[in-house]
Amino acid sequence: MTATVLPGSRFAVARQVADAVLFEGYVLYPYRASAAKNRLRWQFGVLVPPAWGPAHDEHSFQRTELVMEPRGAATLAVELRFLHAQRRAVEEARPDGSFAPVPELHLPDRVLVPWDEGTEERVEMTVPVAELEEGEVCLPFVRPARQEIEPVLGADGREVGRLVRRTERADGVLRLRAEQLDVPYRAFKLTVVVENTSDWTPKADGSGGANRDAALPRSLVAAHLLLGLSAGSFLSMTDPPEWARASIATCANLHTWPVLAGEPGSADVVLSSPIILEDHPGIAPESIGAMYDATEIDEILALRTAALTDQEKREARGTDARAAAVIDLADTMPPEVLERLHGAVRALREVTDPGAPGPDRIPELFEEDAVFKPETPWWDPAHADPADPARDRILIDGTSVGPGSRVLLRPGLRRTDAQDLFLRGRAAQVEAVLHDVDGGVHLAVTVEGDPGADIRREQGRFLYFQPDEVAPLEDV
Repeated sequence: MTATVLPGSRFAVARQVADAVLFEGYVLYPYRASAAKNRLRWQFGVLVPPAWGPAHDEHSFQRTELVMEPRGAATLAVELRFLHAQRRAVEEARPDGSFAPVPELHLPDRVLVPWDEGTEERVEMTVPVAELEEGEVCLPFVRPARQEIEPVLGADGREVGRLVRRTERADGVLRLRAEQLDVPYRAFKLTVVVENTSDWTPKADGSGGANRDAALPRSLVAAHLLLGLSAGSFLSMTDPPEWARASIATCANLHTWPVLAGEPGSADVVLSSPIILEDHPGIAPESIGAMYDATEIDEILALRTAALTDQEKREARGTDARAAAVIDLADTMPPEVLERLHGAVRALREVTDPGAPGPDRIPELFEEDAVFKPETPWWDPAHADPADPARDRILIDGTSVGPGSRVLLRPGLRRTDAQDLFLRGRAAQVEAVLHDVDGGVHLAVTVEGDPGADIRREQGRFLYFQPDEVAPLEDV
């Protein structure tokens, strides 16, 4: 086994999503260290020292298990990525040449404050699959403690202070093994464990730091894996072939979740992430860059950021270099780029731009049978008639369904809201049949046995399902 630098092209597409995972919530709007939401940080994929984790409901390891079908003399490429927190102190220059810690250091363009920065770390290796069959392969790694000093110059070029960055030692290990499965094809269950092996122990008296802030610099933050096969493929955890379903069911993933990544339709790259994703996740093409708050709200973030006061922007620029980049991005964004962020709903592409091809990663939204469509558009000024009885009922499995009908709820066909999955198999009463502007049909329902059903009817607050998410029930 040898640790090597991996070919960049293999993980290029997957790394775009991995970057979003790595920096999810890194610094949140309004991008200032003083903001309440930025005072409790590092929430995803934090692998803490073993001495800290058990007593504080945090984890020192994550385990990825999945099924792979290597071909020939395939090799497995592994890339562990995480953030290593480094503590930044701000010191002001004194007349005698010494420096003293201060809570703020004001400069013309920014206000520097103490802050924990995150440096990206990678642990890379390749190993033949045949070697994994023979037994467990381990790769220990160490990120040593260090200290860096950066002078801070004023407008006149004089040194007015300095930034002192201190990074604590972080230790870890990668453990890999492959177990051949008893199935009709040559397939293996791959297990990859990432573990924090730091021997740091908090002192009970608090002198050595007995809180999370002391543990974080020794932690692996936002830890996730990129896995790639030189020949062969991985199997989807959510949509495996029938022969592999039993094997997939035995995979136990702890504190992480593997999905197929890379180009849509490919299966030779996996991203194992502490944030649950679907197969072949992707960054919205309209996204203008990392804003660390979730890409689906880029437009509102850009508008809100541009509206910050000059003082707020100075504080954000002094908080973190990545926060400063967000401020500059919002301030210099051309109108045509901002316009691109508005109204980009790919599910409606066939309505808003019928000639444009839909993205490959969600082809099911554009299939003819994927969305129930009425015979005519929802809004036709020449034929608008809100009191049309024919539109108050629809046929589902040959049964006429309308207000008062009983149906069995079957959510989940199109990535329904997770809370709706709790309603699977429940009976409900149809309150209304609604037609939307996109040509779709929705059933407004109340769940039988819901003690708040009467209040929902009074307020018009219903649950909504599409016709193929319900089955008619006989009225009783």
